[in-house]
Amino acid sequence: MARQLREIPAHIKAHATGRWAETIFRALSSRIANRWKFISFRGVGKGEWRGVVDLIAIRKNTKQPSGDILKRGDLFDIILIQIKGGSAAGPTASDCRRLWQVKKVYQAKAVVQFQWRKGQSSKFFTLKRNLKWKLTRSRELFE
Repeated sequence: MARQLREIPAHIKAHATGRWAETIFRALSSRIANRWKFISFRGVGKGEWRGVVDLIAIRKNTKQPSGDILKRGDLFDIILIQIKGGSAAGPTASDCRRLWQVKKVYQAKAVVQFQWRKGQSSKFFTLKRNLKWKLTRSRELFE
């Protein structure tokens, strides 16, 4: 009796690929990002959720703040992260504007896109002021 192979639905593949992309991102980043903590914003069932930011990276800023009230270690550095896995489409121009606006609201250090293609590549990009993505290295992001 021949066993029939069923095609896996696209939304199931996308869910799995997105979770794998996040796992790979964490593994690659944690090699260098010793002081950074990663917070994911996944929804029910660990699927994608609303909003343009998928993760944030946060660490204590140990520089001496200006003024007399705040002390060293009171402030944070934040990096906003969007993850793209598999054949997921890149962010639209509207998405880039939204990401830049969120960066401004939270005074984030950077906006990062991580792309992972199974068996092919994993890349980090930084969103620049002109709303274009620039290929970068994780070491530069998490110094």
